[in-house]
This record gives sequence, C-alpha cells and structure tokens, in this order.
Amino acid sequence: MKVIALHLSRMYSVTKAGLAVVGLAAIFGLTVLPLERHWLAAAMPGFDGDVITEAAVAVPAHPLGETAQEREQRALAEFIARRYRIAETAAASFVSIAYRAGKQHSVDPVLILSVMAIESRYNPVAESTVGAKGLMQVIPRFHLEKLLDHGGEEALLDPEVNIHVGAQILREYYRRFADQEVALQMYAGAFDEPTAQYANKVFAVRAQLEPVRQRARKQQQTAQSV
Repeated sequence: MKVIALHLSRMYSVTKAGLAVVGLAAIFGLTVLPLERHWLAAAMPGFDGDVITEAAVAVPAHPLGETAQEREQRALAEFIARRYRIAETAAASFVSIAYRAGKQHSVDPVLILSVMAIESRYNPVAESTVGAKGLMQVIPRFHLEKLLDHGGEEALLDPEVNIHVGAQILREYYRRFADQEVALQMYAGAFDEPTAQYANKVFAVRAQLEPVRQRARKQQQTAQSV
C-alpha cells in the first residue's frame, strides 16, 4: 500500500508541474500576441490585427536604383501607352530611342515624341499615300543620303532608324531657320501655311508630355532629398 501511495504522489507531482508549465505558456502567449500584432502593424501598414491585406505586401511603385532619366522615361512611356492605347513595352522602346536620338542630334526628346504622336500616333509601320513611312513619317525619296548607311528606304520601318533619321531632319531644319515653329512646318512640308497648323499640333502634344517629364523630375529630386 505504501508503494502505491508513493507512486500516486509522484504522478500527482508530475501532473501538477506539467499543468504549471502549460499555464505559464498560455500566459506568455497572451502577453506576446498583442506585442507581436503591434510590431506587425508598425512594420506593415496593411495589417489590421487579424488579416494581412494587399496593402501590407504592396510592391514599391518605383523600382529600386532607378536613375533620374529612367524614371523620366518610364513616366513618359506610361502616359503615352495610356493616351494612345499602345503596349507599354512598345512605348518604352520608342521613348528610349527618342532620348538616344535626341542626345545624338541635339533635339529635345519630348519634341521628337510629340512629332511621332502627330505623324503616326506611334504606329511603327504607318505608311501614307505620299510614301511617308514609319513613326515619324519620313519620305525616303527626300532623304536617301540619310538612309544609305541603314540599307535603304525599307529600313524606315525599323523604329530605331526612323526616329534617328526624323531627329536628324528636325535638327537640320532648325539649324537652317533657327526657329522651332518654322522647322516643324518645313518637316511637314507646309512652310508656306500661314497659320502654322502643324507646328501648333506638335506644340499641343508637347504641352501634354512636358508636365509628365517635370513631375518625374520633381519626384526624383524629392526622393534624393529624403
């Protein structure tokens, strides 16, 4: 009997100790959970205490390590894609080429993009009844010397070639007349048109694109100052 009593006493002690451990764990858990929720709420604004919402895991709007010019080009490409209903990848490519051509030929890339909008609405295979081709509607018979290094007039359907040749033409007309409006009228073959209708259309598009560029620049400056 003594042996049985001793055994029962030991079992009671072990059970009591086990229950004590469980109780401590429960108390600790109740204490930590509010703290854990507090930490999650501070680190993840979309966490509401029970559910991690989409906002809590949102991807940053701007890619990390993006340069000022990359942000500028991305903003313009996104605007053009929405406004003219073209693929964003295509818009990004045209914007990138416009910036390269602008740098090479000393022409504002936003002006180049504005001419593209009026000439072809960003259609790289556009062809007119008078033979103008591509994004900037270059008429090959008037600019054959510029196409020699690119394989001839069919190369104008290549966006890279078309934009560079178009920018080169704009630069030549500007150098000749030292006036942007006149240069644009010459580009359109409308030098004698008294109301400068073509140039005004291009300027109207530029007035839409320029604020997009300026906002992107301002955002970049703000990001750098933080």
